[in-house]
Amino acid sequence: MVPATRCEEASLLKLVWMSDPHFSGDGDVLGHDPRARLSLAVDHVNSHHGDAEFCVISGDMVNRASKTDYQTLRDHLDRLTVPVMPMVGNHDDRDLFRAMLPLPASCMSDFVQYSIPADDYLILCLDTLKPGVAAGQFCEGRVAWLRNELENAGGRSVILFMHHPPLPLGLPMQDADMMEDGARFLDLVSGYDCVTYLFIGHVHRPISGTVRGLPFSTMRSVLFQAPPPRPEWNWDSFEPAAEAPGLGIVTMQAGSVILQYEQFCPYEYGLRNDGLQTG
Repeated sequence: MVPATRCEEASLLKLVWMSDPHFSGDGDVLGHDPRARLSLAVDHVNSHHGDAEFCVISGDMVNRASKTDYQTLRDHLDRLTVPVMPMVGNHDDRDLFRAMLPLPASCMSDFVQYSIPADDYLILCLDTLKPGVAAGQFCEGRVAWLRNELENAGGRSVILFMHHPPLPLGLPMQDADMMEDGARFLDLVSGYDCVTYLFIGHVHRPISGTVRGLPFSTMRSVLFQAPPPRPEWNWDSFEPAAEAPGLGIVTMQAGSVILQYEQFCPYEYGLRNDGLQTG
């Protein structure tokens, strides 16, 4: 009998990754119907990825941070057949978020951040919200929490989800609103061999690379996509790109991480006046 390899012995972990739904209980957001697009994303996951351990949504859960919008969002997410791990972004309100959305028992009292032990992996969901501004923050309280989690990872590979990028990505408009303390964050995580991958929201574009030797990826929005940097644009001329929304399927085994981007509906679905809106 051929002995099992380490890869065969290691457990497989599968996650769904969504980002930036910018949900609204009524109306559209920049010409897009957030209820239609989130409904299609939920249907796609339920139909094809019900075997995932959970679904991480990396921030900007709602667009206006009202109680009604969070409640209607909760109603939509309750249809998911896999557990939801929601995260805050710059459009979110921590108090309403905490009151209206489900959070794991490990969630901090000061910040909406938490750890999820999952077999050979430790999933960390980091709160980068700085209230009142678009940019992100990595303050002393979050530094202490993250350092403690990394010190006590216990041999697990650590996967980090966050909303704001800790580095410029070659996106002139979005780079102005990245994590203000990004260098401090990178100094910390690059000092731990257990950190395996960074998953980042906020920019509404799919980008992958490495920083300080760490691989990272960003995600398309569930709702609308930011245009690429060329041709040049600014916030006065901004219009969402004519690109379909997407989500990610992350599989991990024996220290390896694979991200597959998936399109869950055509670009036209959920556009204003296309006859396909719901609600």
